[in-house]
Amino acid sequence: MLSYLHSFHAGNFADVLKHSISAHILNYLIEKPKPVFYLDTHSGTAAFSLQDNEAQKTQEYLNGIAKLWNLTESEKANLPGLVTEYIDLIKTFNETQALETYPGSPWFAKEILREHDRMSLFELHPREFKTLLQNIRGDRRIKAFQKDGFHACISQLPPKERRGYVLMDPPYEVKQDYKTATQTLIEAHKKFATGTYALWYPVVDRYRIDEIEQDFIKSGIKNIQLFELGIQADKEKGMTSSGMIVINPPWTLMKQAKDALPLLATLLAGKNGRYRCEQLVAE
Repeated sequence: MLSYLHSFHAGNFADVLKHSISAHILNYLIEKPKPVFYLDTHSGTAAFSLQDNEAQKTQEYLNGIAKLWNLTESEKANLPGLVTEYIDLIKTFNETQALETYPGSPWFAKEILREHDRMSLFELHPREFKTLLQNIRGDRRIKAFQKDGFHACISQLPPKERRGYVLMDPPYEVKQDYKTATQTLIEAHKKFATGTYALWYPVVDRYRIDEIEQDFIKSGIKNIQLFELGIQADKEKGMTSSGMIVINPPWTLMKQAKDALPLLATLLAGKNGRYRCEQLVAE
């Protein structure tokens, strides 16, 4: 199935979580001078117009980045570092004071990483891949492949840099994706045990997330953290929360998330906001 298009969902509350955490991981990795490898298994197009029909049809960004963008300058001045870092990057992506565009995960990596770092992007959807190529053209650090990112992830590891970040953000169109994602990251860790990995997931059926957590707990992998951000309590239909499971996270991430996620939950959803910051498996 290749019907999923992220343009309907760009900038929503799930993107706020995913991209703020990813940006922090990348900024942490470049603190050391040695090169970094970034792999994105489900890249999308790397850029979205919030004025296009698809974004306007759902207007999910109004429940996400727009609420942060519209804060007053004094309110923004008191935000935790994780959120400030994220908003500043969105400002860089938009050429005017208006919130008109939103970046995808590859853009965050493209913006943060340095000249001697390297990126591999995978996107199977024909239309999305064509647009991705247009949005990354001219950047010699990047190689893009129209392939299944689950399988390609394993083939790329371990990277020659021996330092890296793998982001897995599947569309979960097929229910098997939950299990496939978990199994793939466990296998990837066997090949590249020192890498940092992040798996994004939607909370639609909570039992599926419980199964993912148990699979990672039983995997034998150490140092796994879990972060969730939601706009309402779990219910039978629709995505109410989303999460990131991070293997080998930066030592700074847990504190940053504990500072940021309670506030983000309130800013995006008021009293209905939800969050989790947990050490799923100890170091």
